[in-house]
This record gives sequence, structure tokens and C-alpha cells, in this order.
Amino acid sequence: MESLFDLEILFGLAILTVIFVRRMRFPSIVGFLLAGILGGPHALGLVIDPKRVEQLAEIGVVLLLFTIGIEFSLKELMRIKQIVFLGGGLQITLTILATTGLGVLLHYPMNTSIFFGFLVALSSTAIILKLLIDSGEIDSPHGKVTLGILIFQDLCVVPLMLFTPILGHTVKDIQSISEIALKALVVVLVAHVASRYLIPWILGLVARSRSRELFLLTILFIGIGTAWLTSQAGLSLALGAFIAGLAISESDYSQQVLGDIMPFRDAFMSLFFISIGMLFDPVPLLLHLPFIAGLIATILMLKILVSGLAIRIIGLPLRASLLSAFALAQIGEFSFVLSQEGLKDGLLSPLNYQIFLAASIATMIMTPLSLWIAEPVTVYALRNLPAWLTRGRRSLVGKEKKFTMSNHVIIAGFGLNGQNIVKILKYQSIPYVIIDTNPFTVQAERKKGEPIIFGDASQPEILDYARIRYARILVIAVSDNAASRRIVSTARSQNSTLHIIARTRYLAESGDLYRLGVNEVVPEEFEASIEILSRILKQFLFTGDDIERCVVEIRKDGYEMLRSLHRTFNHASTVTGYLPGVEIGTFRIKEGSPVDRESLGDGRIKRESGATVLAIKRGDEITANPSPSWTLETGDVVLLLGTPEQLLGAGALFEPQDENARNA
Repeated sequence: MESLFDLEILFGLAILTVIFVRRMRFPSIVGFLLAGILGGPHALGLVIDPKRVEQLAEIGVVLLLFTIGIEFSLKELMRIKQIVFLGGGLQITLTILATTGLGVLLHYPMNTSIFFGFLVALSSTAIILKLLIDSGEIDSPHGKVTLGILIFQDLCVVPLMLFTPILGHTVKDIQSISEIALKALVVVLVAHVASRYLIPWILGLVARSRSRELFLLTILFIGIGTAWLTSQAGLSLALGAFIAGLAISESDYSQQVLGDIMPFRDAFMSLFFISIGMLFDPVPLLLHLPFIAGLIATILMLKILVSGLAIRIIGLPLRASLLSAFALAQIGEFSFVLSQEGLKDGLLSPLNYQIFLAASIATMIMTPLSLWIAEPVTVYALRNLPAWLTRGRRSLVGKEKKFTMSNHVIIAGFGLNGQNIVKILKYQSIPYVIIDTNPFTVQAERKKGEPIIFGDASQPEILDYARIRYARILVIAVSDNAASRRIVSTARSQNSTLHIIARTRYLAESGDLYRLGVNEVVPEEFEASIEILSRILKQFLFTGDDIERCVVEIRKDGYEMLRSLHRTFNHASTVTGYLPGVEIGTFRIKEGSPVDRESLGDGRIKRESGATVLAIKRGDEITANPSPSWTLETGDVVLLLGTPEQLLGAGALFEPQDENARNA
């Protein structure tokens, strides 16, 4: 009953603190830590015996590593393997070396200094991913780099936990080390065999029973059972849980398993962070406040410098390196797991453990601030450092090809959107140049013969290399609103007549882009809602014309604000910029359409739709303001000026008519 009362107190405190920190825009983890500090024996003393809570928290760690193993995808890992292994490996190695050096200078023993490096090297996956997703930067260049390094850090938790007892001299000879390594190898091999044969068979058998309760019990049996077996073999519970999750991740039931176990993971994980907070004693913080403040500053500076250096070494531009480095500056949740192992093995004294807790919690709390100041620091560095320092390392991608094209399309960003655009441009034989900041992507695409440039599209020399002054269109397909604004500003200053199309995640971001000179903005959230509506109407058997009419009305209402911004701030001299509510549309004449083989003098287009003919393209020739004697032919592309409703009506004139319509 006392344990139940303790949990009730802690969860009640957690609700209050999480509500408070979320309003302050801090991660929920900070709220859980504060709840533990307040309810623990060193503050309000609401929970006298934290041991009972710690036992439940250990289950949280097991479930955390279990779910990370399930979420781990070998295919995803291989897709970004260069960033994961090169970037992550360098970040971990350099951070451990730098921290070890500082520890030795401060006269700590070598094994303790190395263990400090283990603790400092890890960053918080939970906090960073949440903040990147909330800000819409998870698919940005620096978001992908940060994700790759976090994946590697999560993978390193297991070997770091294996090395901890060796550093603590609880494992003292080569034979004991060999036994641990052999046990770990046997466990991994058994898990591999189980993932290929045993686990899919068990889960398939259980799934056929169509009992969710039985399926959930089987998952917990596999996860907790594997963790227990590995602990009996002399390895950690967390290692066994991770291996069990990894085995399940290769089965067809991994997503169902993840969905069933996630609520339990979140509940027990909150207990883990609460228990960490309960262990924190504020007295050492007050007694050693100057030292702890210096330690916090040292950790943040060291991680920013080392992480930035590691990412620069693998060849990425300065912008992605700095933004990723600031994101990785805090201590991670797995460092708490390691610190408890180090406390047991004598690598941390109780006082050093309390100092570590204080510094770690502070770095977590400061993460939103770190991300907030990253952008202005990066902008300042890019403006004041020479160009050769801000560019990525070109040796990874080889010598740049000299382009001589003109009237071409420049695509900034070669993610999924950029790749789809390139497919159509290539099919239509439209010349294009790609710019991307990932050296490994550039290297791979260049081998395929793609005209791709390595660099930051916001840099003038990169746009010069892409022949921005001779380009017709610039498409900004990056998932970073700040980078998009910088690209627009630079491109517009180099080519005042360039037609710029920018993709953005949210409609609210469009105004800034129009002010900088973008001609067209495509907000993903708005266009996605239109596509969903179209598919709903199709299911209710609406005709294509009715669906198109609804889409036109939605776009007319939704983009009205954007059109006004476009008219006010657009720097390009386009017709639609001066005529409110008017758009330009292009239509290809199809054989059997009402206007096929008709003279413009007949006035059918103007009479039936109200739209005006501006130009006609026949083959490679374009005739502006064609004379009334012009006879339209199949295949001609007609440029019309009109309101969205007029262009919608005109579209029917270019489509073939059935026999009944012709006779009528």
C-alpha cells in the first residue's frame, strides 16, 4: 500500500511539473526530474524510501532499450551509414578523448576520466527528437545529421555498459574480459537465430489466436525474459532488453509490438526520470555552486566544439555542423543509466555522482535555449568567416563539373521532393542543376551522371557555379525555413527576374518568403489538406469537374492572404503581381477539342470562358500576343490570363469532346 501511495504522490507531482515546464516550452523530461527532486528525501520528503520507486524505474530502462531495439532499422541505418558511422564514431571518440584529457589535467584517475568521457559523449535522443519534430526540422540537413549521430550514440550504449565494469576493475583480468565478450557474442548469435526462426513463429502462432492480451503478454515475456537471461549470464538487463527488441524488429509484427508496448514504456520511463530526480541532493549543489557552474559551461562548450569538428571532418558545410553541434550539447538520458553503473563499480564517488546529476539536469534544461541561440550564432559565423571555411569538404565529392547551360532549373535540396522534380524534368528534357549539402548524396548521384553541385545554396559562389544569372527557375526544396529565407535573399540579389518557387511546411511561413521575393510558395500542410479532400470527394463519386471546382474555391480563399503579400512584396516583374485575383494558366490543345483547328478571330476562348490569350507555344517557338488570324492546332500550348474561375472554364475547351457533345 505504501508503494502505491508513493506512486500516487509522484505521478501527481509529475502532472503539475510537466504542465508547468511545457508552458515554459521545456521538454517533459525536465518536469519528471523536477517532480523527483521535489518529492524525494532531499527536498519535501514526500517519498521516504526511494528504493521501491527505483525498482520500478529499472523496468523503465529495460522497456526503453527494448523499444529502441524494436525501432532500430538496419535498412534505415544503411541508408545514412556514412553519417551514422563516420559522424557518430568521430563524435563519440573525440568527446571521450577530450573529456579524458580534461579529467587527467584535473588529477582524476585515468579510468575515472575515461568514464567521464562515456557520460559526456551521449546526448538526449528523447529531448532532441521531440524539439526537432516540433520545429519541423527533422528532415533538414542538420536534422538528418543529428539523427544519424543520435542513432550511433544509442548503439554505443551497449558496448559502453560492457566496458564500465572493466574500467571499475570489477573485471580484473584478460580471462574475465574475454568471458564477457564471448558471452555477449553468444547472446547476439542466439538473438540472430531467434529473430530469423523462433520469434516469428511464436508471434505468428499468438497472432492467429486474435487475442491482444495474449500478444501483449508474449511480448513482455520475450523482452523481460531475454533481459533476465542476459543478467544471469553476467551481462546487464538493459543489454538483454535491447537484443530482444532487435530480434523482434526483424519480424513482420514489429510495428504492432511497438504500438502495444509504447504506453508501458512511456509510463515506466517517466518513473525512471522521477527516480533520478529523487536521488539528487541540492546540498552539494549549494556547496559547490561555482564548480558546478563551470562544469556546465565546460560540458556545453566542449560538446559544441567537438561535435561541430566531427561533423566538419566528414565534410558537411559549416551551417549544418554548427546547428547539429548545438543540438547535441546536452547530457543524455542513457548517461544516467551509465552513471548508476559507474556508482556501483566505484568509478563515481557519491559526491561526484551528485555533481554529475546537477550538471546533467542543467544541460537538459538549457537545450531549448541552446537551439534558440544556434541560428543567430550560425548566421554570424557565415557572414564573418571566409567562404573557404564555411563550405563543406569537396575532397569527398571530387572536382566540380563546369556547367554552361542556360534557361535551366536550379533545385536546392535533393530530398524526396527534389528527386521527384528531377524525374519529371529529366523526362521532359528540361535542363537542371541540383545543389545539396550532403557530400555522400552528391558523391552517389554524381556517379549516376546527375548534374549536382556540393554546397550550401545560400552561398553566392555556389549559386554562381549553378549559373544563377542564366537560370529560369529556382526551386527551393529544403526542409529548413531559415535556410530557405537565406537562399531566397541571396538568389534574388543575383537575379532580379528569376522565378523562385519555394516549398514550406506551414502556411504561416509563406509571408516571410514572399517578402524576400519568392514568386510562388507551396505550403505542404495546405496542399496536403486539398489532396485529402479530393480523395474524399472521389469516394463519394463526385465528378472531376466538381472536385476541381471545390479545389479552386479552397485555393481562392486559402491563398488570398498570400496573393496580397505577393502583390506587395514580390520583386519579380510578373503580370499577376499587378492584377489582383488574376492568374496565368497553360493549356495544351488536344485532338477533338472545341478549339482545335479554330482561328483566334472566332473569339471562342474569350466568349465562353472570359480568359485572354497571352501567348502560344508551337514546337520550340513562342509567339506572344498572337494575331486574330492565328489558327490553333493539336499540340499547341496556350498561355491564358484570367481569374481562377475563368481558367477552370477554359480548361474544358482544350479537352476532347464525345460524339454526343459534338452533335449537340
